[in-house]
Amino acid sequence: MADPIQITRTVAIDPAELEESFVRGSGPGGQNVNKVASAVQLRFDLLNSPNIPEPMKRRVAALAGSRMTKEGVIVITSNSHRDQPLNRAEAQARLVALLREGAHVPKPRVATRPTLASKKRRLDGKSVRSEVKRMRERPGGED
Repeated sequence: MADPIQITRTVAIDPAELEESFVRGSGPGGQNVNKVASAVQLRFDLLNSPNIPEPMKRRVAALAGSRMTKEGVIVITSNSHRDQPLNRAEAQARLVALLREGAHVPKPRVATRPTLASKKRRLDGKSVRSEVKRMRERPGGED
């Protein structure tokens, strides 16, 4: 059995959860591209994975965007290299990077109020602008 793929210190996924299929790629390779299936399509069933906690699943699903199917399967395609092992490693690295990014809990935003000095600067700027526009008026229009 292969070693688990470590995502964080506490989260690891079993390589058996990954499904790989090799297809003909459009990347580099010349005529070889037409004959050899060197591109890899990596599939990972995120929603049914027992090793990923629920909050992390939600964050990863949001990050995955169009790479995730309606059934909750993440599909990553790699065809930038000429041989299968490099494409396979790249696809796996991209999946691990996505899962690591989803493992990070974002810091909650704390609402703050503008400082008194920033309010004063804003009002002073408005006064300066108002004075500039007032000076553009026609002189002596108050008869």
